[in-house]
Amino acid sequence: MNAATITDRHPGDVLLRRERFPHIWCPGCGLGNALRCYVEAMKVSDTPLDKHVVVSGIGCSGRVAGYVNIDSYHTTHGRPIPFATGLKLMKPELEVTVFSGDGDLITIGGNHFIHTARRNLDLNILFVNNFNYGMTGGQFGATTPYAARTTTTPYGNFEQAFNMPLLAAACGAPFVARWTTLHVRQLKEAIQRAFEVEGFAFVEIISPCPIGFGRKNRFADAMDEMTHFREGAVVDHDADLREVGITMRRGDPIVVGNFVDVERPSYDVGKRKLLQKVREGLP
Repeated sequence: MNAATITDRHPGDVLLRRERFPHIWCPGCGLGNALRCYVEAMKVSDTPLDKHVVVSGIGCSGRVAGYVNIDSYHTTHGRPIPFATGLKLMKPELEVTVFSGDGDLITIGGNHFIHTARRNLDLNILFVNNFNYGMTGGQFGATTPYAARTTTTPYGNFEQAFNMPLLAAACGAPFVARWTTLHVRQLKEAIQRAFEVEGFAFVEIISPCPIGFGRKNRFADAMDEMTHFREGAVVDHDADLREVGITMRRGDPIVVGNFVDVERPSYDVGKRKLLQKVREGLP
């Protein structure tokens, strides 16, 4: 194999749209790692690649739908979950993954999130949390930590942020995990597990945003944020989810782990049982 062939090929080519690269993400952004973990998890998934589908909304994370070489849908702001719901209900054999960020999934699309988790629809939710609207101007959102600074909270955010693992678990999600983009092996394995779960699988991915969030909150650069992830990360799979909210203050922990992994009847199971009762004429 000559040098030209080596530089012309990449192990991820089969699942990446090479013509779309280089990507648009800022230097130091964690989305490259998140995308890599998703692609690597698909490679070893029991589901055939032609059955994997990704849905994203608007924002930095939403660009993933344009970079992966599978059936991909880039939807309107805050609406990837209802679009994915339609796909899954009509084509239950598909492995449907929603890949998007905190502004899109939680701040704008929060009501869709809680009801889909409550219904336990069989979707994989890969939620990249960088604590601000990274693409549209660095505004604060529902996951921006208390007292953090953004373009729209220059004196500090006075609202309380969602504790996403607690919210997902309280809504009934049978699989709830959180890892940072520094924990590539654990993140890949959590995504693999999400593919296996029958029901609503939620993985929070804590990512640096050196331009939008880091600069305003006294992180010198992406490496400074990643150092905070490394020094602050506490792996605790049995953590009390009431205590895992993130402050992003130096010295405060970032609790990570696979927090919930239980069996719960999925929406599809309930739907099949209901249809069977209807067919049999049961009350």
